[in-house]
Amino acid sequence: MFEIIGAAIVVLSIALLFFAPDALSQLFDTIIKEVKPVVVDTFLTGEVGIAIIVSVIMGRILERLGFTDGLIRIFVPIMKWFGINPAVIIPSAYNILGDINAAGKIAGPILVKAKTTKSEQKIAVATMIQSPQSFATFVLGLIALAAFGINSFPLVILSIFVPLIVVPFLLSRTLYRDTKKVVLDELPRFTPNTRFMNTIFSSAKEGAELLFLIIIPAVAVVFFFIGLLEFFGVWGMIESNLATVLTLLSIEPETGIVSILAAPTLAVAQMTDLASSIDPRLIVGSFVLANSGLPLSVIFGQVPVTWAETSDLNEKEVLEASIIGMILRIATACLLGYFLTPFLGV
Repeated sequence: MFEIIGAAIVVLSIALLFFAPDALSQLFDTIIKEVKPVVVDTFLTGEVGIAIIVSVIMGRILERLGFTDGLIRIFVPIMKWFGINPAVIIPSAYNILGDINAAGKIAGPILVKAKTTKSEQKIAVATMIQSPQSFATFVLGLIALAAFGINSFPLVILSIFVPLIVVPFLLSRTLYRDTKKVVLDELPRFTPNTRFMNTIFSSAKEGAELLFLIIIPAVAVVFFFIGLLEFFGVWGMIESNLATVLTLLSIEPETGIVSILAAPTLAVAQMTDLASSIDPRLIVGSFVLANSGLPLSVIFGQVPVTWAETSDLNEKEVLEASIIGMILRIATACLLGYFLTPFLGV
C-alpha cells in the first residue's frame, strides 16, 4: 500500500514541479512562517523559555520542601469521608508541581498497589486532568492575571484546588460508583532526599529538557499542521468556528485555541503579550482552560499510553476518563468565566 502511495506522491511532486514550480517552495515558506515566530521568537529568544526553566526550578524546590506531601495529606481525609480510596488524589496533587506524564508513571503503580477499583482509577485520571499539565503554565498564568489586574486568590482556589474535591465526589456518585472506603497502611512520600544544591541544578536541567525535548517539538508539530492547513486555505474556517464556540463559553478564543491545539504554556504567555487587546472578561476562562491536561495531543496520546502501561486500565478506558475530565474542565472554565469574573475587579 505504501509503495503505491509513495509512487503517487512522486508523480504528484514531479507534476507540481512542472506545472507549478513555486508551489512546493510556497508550502514550505507558509509552514516556516507559522512555526518560526512561536519556536524562535517566543520560546528560544523570548522570556517564555526562561520562565519555563525557572518555574521547574521553583516547583522542584517546593517539592523538596514537602509541598506535594503536605497537599496529599490534606486531601486524603476528604477522600476517606467520601468513601473513596484516598490514593485517587495522588496523581492530581503530584501533577500541580510536576508533569502530567510523570504523574501517570508514578501514580499508576501506587493506585494498583493501593488496590483501587477500575472506577477509582478512572476518577483519578479525570481528576488529574483538572490540574495544570506543567507548573510553568500555572506560574505564567499568574503573571498574566497580574497584568490584567485580576485577583488571583479566589480564581486559584476555585479552579485548581476545589475541583480536586468536587470532581471525585461528582464522579463517584454518578459515572464511577464502584468505590470503597479504604484506610491506607502507608502513604507514599514524594519529598526527595537529594541535597538542596543538587535539587536546584538538576531541576534546571529538567526545565531545559522540558523546553527543548517536549514543549518545543510538540509546538513545532502543531504549527506545522496549522501552516499546512493555512496553505490549503482551510485553517481560517476552522479557526473561526473554534473562536465562535470558545467565545460563547467565555474563553478568549486566540489563546484558547493555542491551549487546545498546541501548548497551554504558550497560551498563558500570549495573554500577557496581548494584554492591551484582549477582553479581560475572557481571561478567567482562558486561565482555567490552560491550567488543565491540555493540549489534545496529551489527552488523546500521552495520557492513555502512560496509564495503560502503569495501571489496570486499557487505553480506551483511560481515554474515556480523560475526555470526561476535559468536559468537566471546560464546564468549570465556562462557569467561572461567567459567574466569577464580576467579582474579580475586571
